[in-house]
Amino acid sequence: MQIASASEPATAMKDDNGTPGWDAISQALCAAHPGQVPRHFGTALPWTLGGKDPLDGVSVYWSGQGRPHWHYVSYGLSELFDKESDDAEVSGFGFELTFRLAAAEGSTEADAPPTWPMSLLQNLARYVFQTGNVLEAGHHLDANGPIAAGHATALRHLAFVDDPQLPSRETPNGRLQFLQAVGLTDGEHGAILAWSTAGVLKALEPTMPLWITDLDRACALSDADVAARIAAGTQAQGAATGLLLVEMLEWQDAGDPGATTLVLGAGQVERLRELLEVRLGAGLPLEIVGPQKRWMFEPGERDRVQGDDLQRICVLSPGTCARLQQALRPVAGVARISGVLSIDIRRSCLRDSEGKPLRFIG
Repeated sequence: MQIASASEPATAMKDDNGTPGWDAISQALCAAHPGQVPRHFGTALPWTLGGKDPLDGVSVYWSGQGRPHWHYVSYGLSELFDKESDDAEVSGFGFELTFRLAAAEGSTEADAPPTWPMSLLQNLARYVFQTGNVLEAGHHLDANGPIAAGHATALRHLAFVDDPQLPSRETPNGRLQFLQAVGLTDGEHGAILAWSTAGVLKALEPTMPLWITDLDRACALSDADVAARIAAGTQAQGAATGLLLVEMLEWQDAGDPGATTLVLGAGQVERLRELLEVRLGAGLPLEIVGPQKRWMFEPGERDRVQGDDLQRICVLSPGTCARLQQALRPVAGVARISGVLSIDIRRSCLRDSEGKPLRFIG
């Protein structure tokens, strides 16, 4: 990315037909950070011209609210210029990403903001552009490693919440929401699987104002009050996390009538095993969403798979669900689970927050 002038407010580069979407984002930020001129980091080669960065840019603001931090906001997941999509009610994907990073002790507004969060936002946007999967408040992702490449941090997951200072708004190109990414530890992500994203983030809020991400913090569950709030919510409400986003999801019709082979990446199966236990074990469904397809697991008395090429429902009896969980190990191979279902686990590549390969699994 290239840095635009820090002496001028963030403005769009295209002005032949106006910039209503871009202006709507800037207006929202002016209200949240009155009188402040942001640092804007623009993309040198746009995605539409063959570049690797889907976002047109990221603006960064200094904030003393909650605790001193940097507030990053993307430009490019919504329609910044002309209205091009057929959905008049939604601007582009319908959201822009934000991220709040705790400032290092002694930092001031005059300092340069860290640049790694921009790579993180670009990588998240790349996932959306490549898969078409729209991120929403309540979603969560495994970053497959530290959320900040090259930093020693316990934060290895991301959850998404509506930005607490940027309410959704109507623009000339349609509705726009601001979705904030929040860095979480393994323990906190495990709590989300057992309960819900909204519940866990609400429990963290007293110790994490505005859900500001602090790379140096320990797991919040080490705080007795936080752990008690999460335990109480989990016991009262149970597992509400019913969606798993994956990078590999395919299926093939097997030789036997009604039989299907489900194809997943090895890096995804352990998380799936955990969710199957908490969801189907409680009599609740679990939906898996891939780049182009959706697969729904549901508990039942008799095994069956039904659906079309884009979406299928798989009903599992308790015994078959148990056999599937035993087969879900991060090792490449094919296993027959029942007369209607086989599982094909394939080698997968884990990537860091910048999209660079970390290691292969399976």
